Amino acid sequence: MVRPPTRPGLCVACKGARLLCGKESCPILMKQQSIMPLKKIKLLDATELVGESPPSFFVGHYSYPNVLVGPMLPPNELELGTKLKIVDEPDTWFGNRIQDLVDLRTSLFRTAFRTNVNEFHSRLLDVSRELVMAGKPVGTEVKFEKAPKIRILYDSHSPPMGPVGTVKKLELQSNPSVPLVVEKVVADTDLKATAAMDLLYQESFSVTKMTRILSAGLVGREKNRKLVPTRWAITAVDDTISKQLISRVKEYSLMDSCQVFHSKYLDNNFVVILIPREWAFENLEAWYQKSTFNPTNQTVFMQDHEFYGGRTKYASSVTGAYYAARLAVTEYLTKIKKQAAVLVLREVSSGYIVPLGVWVIRETVRDAMKKPSKQFSTLQEALKNASRLLKIPIKQWTKKSRLIDHFTKQKTLLDYFKLKDSRAR
Repeated sequence: MVRPPTRPGLCVACKGARLLCGKESCPILMKQQSIMPLKKIKLLDATELVGESPPSFFVGHYSYPNVLVGPMLPPNELELGTKLKIVDEPDTWFGNRIQDLVDLRTSLFRTAFRTNVNEFHSRLLDVSRELVMAGKPVGTEVKFEKAPKIRILYDSHSPPMGPVGTVKKLELQSNPSVPLVVEKVVADTDLKATAAMDLLYQESFSVTKMTRILSAGLVGREKNRKLVPTRWAITAVDDTISKQLISRVKEYSLMDSCQVFHSKYLDNNFVVILIPREWAFENLEAWYQKSTFNPTNQTVFMQDHEFYGGRTKYASSVTGAYYAARLAVTEYLTKIKKQAAVLVLREVSSGYIVPLGVWVIRETVRDAMKKPSKQFSTLQEALKNASRLLKIPIKQWTKKSRLIDHFTKQKTLLDYFKLKDSRAR
């Protein structure tokens, strides 16, 4: 039996994507594929499929730059009903159970064909891009080279996916309806991808919809357009939008007090602390023993941070979850028009048995920021309150935190005047 490496933190840092253990495939993900098997779905022996694409589109990252790409759609016998609209919209999934989400996602057939990321025109790719641009589900007919394989694909960034089949023929049964703003950003080959993402975000496009458009190579300057693996595109959208929001946050006045927010979902426990200081962000994760990606018998901590100047390198410890959480908190700060340093603490317990994608982080933090916060005059008081919401003692978090260390040691002019005033009394 293939066993995962036991060096603390290696699997959590890798999350099955970088194969840091040196194995050809992740043994943890291989095991999880058998934990929650597919339900019996008709047509698994069929080589033809007719259904409606949500619209959905996936670009793999293995064997880059020659990757597997293709739309996803349910079999025509499967009664998804109103769920068809949300089957590839993680932004709307918060509150559902793990089993329900896996059932929903594995009802989709993943069609796949191999292409180079720099390839811009081919029959299969052109049809796929038409689906991506569509504003609602589109009738689609697929012919496979052979019957799809029963397989659940889990990924730390993307939602689970079901059976996969190599595409021989792909045709649309109706004309897709394309939103005007999508037509605009796709047609403008002089518009940078970051500007296109900002325009779509202002038009209330979800992260998922923007990810599909970016992944399909439909935005950016003409010479720079290419397919982007879905897992990379998700992080790129979270990173791009949050950076633009951060630039606005830096113009706002500081918050008046420390605030503590809290939310729990799928055995993920989040505590968010806003500190009335200049913009900074830190994401600390504690992966309990036997939780996803932690096969060891000890809790593993992961940490990434940035101060006012921002990051220059990828958050390689927390990975995509860092940018998902950062987007959620910058959305809140932009909404209330305040600046703050932000500390996000995440506890991952054993109930989180399979990875569902970074949308879990983004949507849970968004949920936390929607709830009433508790306010405190000092960081120490805020941390004391946070300790009641966390299982791990707050001392362990403070030892790992760069922001707490920084703001505890670095005093402000306001702190100086408070001290001077207290001595005068």
